[in-house]
Amino acid sequence: MASNTAMMGHLPSGVGICTTIPDILYVPELIFGGLVWILVACTYVVPHNPQGWVMFVSLFCFIMTFVWLVVFACGSHRNSSGWAAADFIYHGIAAFFYLSASVALAKVTMDMKTDPPSLNYKLDISAVVFSYTATLLYFVHTILSAIRWKSF
Repeated sequence: MASNTAMMGHLPSGVGICTTIPDILYVPELIFGGLVWILVACTYVVPHNPQGWVMFVSLFCFIMTFVWLVVFACGSHRNSSGWAAADFIYHGIAAFFYLSASVALAKVTMDMKTDPPSLNYKLDISAVVFSYTATLLYFVHTILSAIRWKSF
């Protein structure tokens, strides 16, 4: 069971990031972000601009979340309130980016619906669902990170 010791002014390190709130959300963020990245890369949509933005957001957030996870796992953050604030800011930006990418992806997906649905349409529907799931995960992580930051 996840403990809430990280919520009381303590940033975990090592294996502790797998057992504390909000840090337990890193793994689902990586999984759903990676799924968005893979599904969007598998499809071909004529308006490339929204798909390019979705690819940028999913790659950027995947890489930065992995780097953030490694920083916390290695204990490089030294348990300061500056790192707690940076965690809150990063996840807030990631939630905003994912929300904008999810809306753009949903719009493009709705516009390309055919009867019967094509394979690309089904892949894009899956990408939209996973993108909104990633948005929700980053949003929840932002709220929990803000609570932790304020408890320092």
